[in-house]
Amino acid sequence: MKNWILFGLTAIVVFLLAMLAYTIMDRKAEARFAYQPKVQIEGIEPRDSVWGLNYPRQYQSYMKTKDTTFQSMYNTSGFKDVLDEQPELVILWAGYAFSKDYNHPRGHAHAVSDVHETLRIGAPMEEGDGPQPSTCWTCKSTDVPRLMSEMGVTEYYSHKLSDFGSEVINPIGCADCHDPKTMNLTITRPALIEAYEAMGKNINEASHQEMRSLVCAQCHVEYYFDKTKEGKEDAQYLTFPWHKGMDAQSIEAYFDEIDFTDWTHPLSKAKMLKAQHPDYELYTTGVHHKRGVSCADCHMPYKNEGGQKFTDHHIGSPLSNVENSCFVCHREKKEDLMTDVFDRQRKIKEGSSQLQKLIAKAHLEAAKAWELGATESEMDQILKGIRHSQWRWDYVVASHGGAFHAPLESSRLISSATNLIQETRVSLARLLADKGHNKPVEMPDFNDKAELQAYIGLDIESEKAAKEKFLEQVVPKWLKEGKQREAKKEVKTVSSK
Repeated sequence: MKNWILFGLTAIVVFLLAMLAYTIMDRKAEARFAYQPKVQIEGIEPRDSVWGLNYPRQYQSYMKTKDTTFQSMYNTSGFKDVLDEQPELVILWAGYAFSKDYNHPRGHAHAVSDVHETLRIGAPMEEGDGPQPSTCWTCKSTDVPRLMSEMGVTEYYSHKLSDFGSEVINPIGCADCHDPKTMNLTITRPALIEAYEAMGKNINEASHQEMRSLVCAQCHVEYYFDKTKEGKEDAQYLTFPWHKGMDAQSIEAYFDEIDFTDWTHPLSKAKMLKAQHPDYELYTTGVHHKRGVSCADCHMPYKNEGGQKFTDHHIGSPLSNVENSCFVCHREKKEDLMTDVFDRQRKIKEGSSQLQKLIAKAHLEAAKAWELGATESEMDQILKGIRHSQWRWDYVVASHGGAFHAPLESSRLISSATNLIQETRVSLARLLADKGHNKPVEMPDFNDKAELQAYIGLDIESEKAAKEKFLEQVVPKWLKEGKQREAKKEVKTVSSK
């Protein structure tokens, strides 16, 4: 009886080992043939669908960036009107396009359509129309490196956004980050290479792990349009302000030194700075960067499917994929990890929400001071205080992941900005008193977006009507022309020999 039991157990073990060996061999065979190229990717190929023929798993995961269902405590991958949530931002950005429209960012697949739909770019009805330069397309499309290659970088920067409406139709994708011949990560936007050169660095010396962040740093950074480059006066040349350093106050000092301003606030008359999305700069001050963790490690973690290990191109919040992103390094419970993240976000949100209301009030108090006859010399330091405090606030909130990437640096910036605006408002109160105004300045309703937009002189209904006409008449024409142009491009198959 014992012999039969032993025989049976041995047979079961042999069967299981055979199944294991078969599975390993099967997966090795699949791995061998998984990425056999089907088409030739030549030059700068902006169409992700073509790349997807050779790399189906990466392409299929990238297509998930269309998903808009993710929702965390404060952020979402879908539509969310930030101005409706925080109406006082209308006052902070009065005179600037962000006072018209500011929504939560969606996935990369929506990059081009989001540009079409936002009120911030107006409604260009023909080529060369509208105030926005072609530079605004730079981080939105794989068509941009193609255009830069075809016409030259400076020439590309010298046009209007609407000039390239039918040329820029493919959203952020494969060609932005990969060399088609080797599939190595590569930098396709010259601004990052030039920023490295300005700091005395050579980006070609970056390691592969560093490149897993630098390809993101092509776009997820602070930048400005340099209109003063010698010999390039017609171009709005995309530039990263890293000449004095990459932290908020070094960039602030650089902008002050070159007397740069994004716009002059119509109420306070302060020369303002608008932070774009300094995600990379803030990330470099955080613990994950110090530990050698790249952007891709968390936002594009490795994934196994059918025996294949590949990078998940469903680029999004790590909180939507904690098991693959966080658990590689952390061993806490999922609930504990998310609670830690939310605690940091909540505390910084409390500080930034209070701060932006203080800055909004300072703009209105400054407007009252001008109304009462304040002089430029009396207002000089006050306006600098408004400029610097709003810059530091915006540096944190415009970096949507700042509260997680660098909670200590984010808290420090919010604290320094709060102290600065409080000091500025004390100076304003003294100046107003000297002008005979000894009571609080009358404020509009900070809880009503529509009222605040009307207060600063915006006619949003007219803006929306013009935008609707643009979306109905112009955008379909752009897309049709672009698709017709692409349809003429031959896609060559790879020989089976």
